[in-house]
Amino acid sequence: MQLSRTQNNKGFTLLVAVLVSGVLLAIGLAIFNITIKELLLSSSGRESQFAFYAADSGTECALYWDQKGGGFSTSTASAIACNGSSIADVGGVGYDTAMTFQFEVDGFCSIVTVIKSETHPRTKVESKGYNTTCDNTVNPRRIERAIRVTY
Repeated sequence: MQLSRTQNNKGFTLLVAVLVSGVLLAIGLAIFNITIKELLLSSSGRESQFAFYAADSGTECALYWDQKGGGFSTSTASAIACNGSSIADVGGVGYDTAMTFQFEVDGFCSIVTVIKSETHPRTKVESKGYNTTCDNTVNPRRIERAIRVTY
């Protein structure tokens, strides 16, 4: 008995179908992988902006209180308020000693260090902003951005 030509090609059609579907699946997974990486990168950029804004808020608060009325005096301690948070006992530590305080801005943390010196630059303000609250155990993807001002 002789086999017809269509009976010999039945396995070949199945092989081509499996190969084509495998190639399409690989292309789909590659596009999915690129999309996920782009989403993570975009999210990281957004979180970085939040951290920068928190650092900027800390810097502006320190500059305001330093210029307004000696909020960081080297001889006497005083109280300041940043974003509705009252911060007591800043200042009064002498020259070249760090004065550190922290507060939260809309759920983002700002940690500010002010150092007064007798030589130029007389004041150094370093503000570190975080994309999370001041509790550093909450987010494993915590991002820190810092701003340093000297004058």
